[in-house]
Amino acid sequence: MNSLHLDGAGLGLRREHMLPLMTGVPSSIDFFEISPENYLDLGGKRAQDFRWFTERYLFVAHGLSLSIGGPDPLDEAFLHRIKDFLAEHKIRLYTEHLSYCANQGHLYDLLPIPFTEEAVHYVAARIRRAQDILEQPIAIENASYYAASPISDMDELNFIRAVIEEADCWLHLDVNNIYVNSVNHGYDPEQFLLGLPGERIVYGHVAGHDHDSPDLIIDSHGQAVIDPVWRLLEIAYEQFGVFPTLLERDCNIPPLADLVSEVEKIASIQNQSLLQTLRKSA
Repeated sequence: MNSLHLDGAGLGLRREHMLPLMTGVPSSIDFFEISPENYLDLGGKRAQDFRWFTERYLFVAHGLSLSIGGPDPLDEAFLHRIKDFLAEHKIRLYTEHLSYCANQGHLYDLLPIPFTEEAVHYVAARIRRAQDILEQPIAIENASYYAASPISDMDELNFIRAVIEEADCWLHLDVNNIYVNSVNHGYDPEQFLLGLPGERIVYGHVAGHDHDSPDLIIDSHGQAVIDPVWRLLEIAYEQFGVFPTLLERDCNIPPLADLVSEVEKIASIQNQSLLQTLRKSA
């Protein structure tokens, strides 16, 4: 499905790592990701530094505040700003969370949408409108959540499938979110993964998380990726083919070398999967 000329393994661009990366980006990093909300209004030296990167490397924009499933009117003025930002920096892909984060003001969290047929139609229409404004497809990420809406009348998997089908958008597959939700809500992560529409996957995330208790995981993006999440990524590639995948790390930021090591692991899993595919077709 990937028609973006985006491949390989990526890393979220952190301001604390900009200077060392300017002296040399490791060969394992094929692209970077930013949240556009953090860069739309930059000026001065920070804006110059950001442009240094976008003039040299591929980028993905992963949004935080569109609130695609929220009750407030869709922020079309914001989408026009995003459109200009993507064009200015030649960013190939814009993704957002299948959640909401505003209700008459920002809530500073990503909250779950009720899994209902009515919500499917509502969210899909908003995604289609966003795509019309941006004049390009967007990818919607499966989100982590801690309490499902009591009015839901379908499960998470069928809700995701229905929204993507009706909106005719791409899937941003977050493997860690599948694992987090599987522990928090008691389902089989591999079965969930294999039920997703693989033909819609255009981009992926892996990340670490924090254990609040044995049966509650916080999707913090603040730790190293654990083995069960790496295994889910392997299964995703085996089932759906290799797709560009990025390492998220948003807090408790370690030295750049530690993050590069995890990016190298993404690249290694991708290469192993491609080799297995070649052997099967030989």
